[in-house]
Amino acid sequence: MTGSEEVAHLLATMGPRLRAARARDGRGLGEVCRATGLTPSTLSRMENGHRHPTLEVLLLLAREYRVPLDELAGTAPARPAPLRGADDKAVLPLTRYVGGLHAHKHVLPATAAAATDTAAPTDTTAAADTTAADGPPPRPRQVSHPGHEWLCVLSGRLRLTLGDRELVLAAGEVAEFDTRTPHGVANAAPDRPVEYLVMFGPQGERLRVRS
Repeated sequence: MTGSEEVAHLLATMGPRLRAARARDGRGLGEVCRATGLTPSTLSRMENGHRHPTLEVLLLLAREYRVPLDELAGTAPARPAPLRGADDKAVLPLTRYVGGLHAHKHVLPATAAAATDTAAPTDTTAAADTTAADGPPPRPRQVSHPGHEWLCVLSGRLRLTLGDRELVLAAGEVAEFDTRTPHGVANAAPDRPVEYLVMFGPQGERLRVRS
């Protein structure tokens, strides 16, 4: 496909992308028009492919729908590879816009403790003595910073420390906390990974539950 053919294809498929973005946002045509100052006929014509939006309009809609501009334009790059931290935690960014709420998927691998448990003596008395000598696992390293965070465990078990408190979250359980409180996480089931979603927002930001 030549450059001009690619541009023609992007313009031809612009309308469905605009309509899909509004549908994902869960708002009607009139509501978006009131928020952006566009007329319903203009937005409708753009969504139906009868009119091409200007860059100014695309920027306006991208901000309103809280999606990257290149997603509306159809030029979004491939999904980025997960980032890896010093503890081998994989972090996959799920949002790419500036400001507001941000979401990430985190995966903490099975720890070395799992291998130690597997290689432990078969004699139950010796195993008990080893466990007693080892004591409880060390507390996760804690950090604090302005903001608000929500965690949702997808699979496995997550150990969450909030100041002096400690919680163990199973799949389907959620925690919400002010990130100015010192907090840290660790895998609570070292024989398997733990996967969880993180949503982080500015100080004072709150999720609004609708039913």
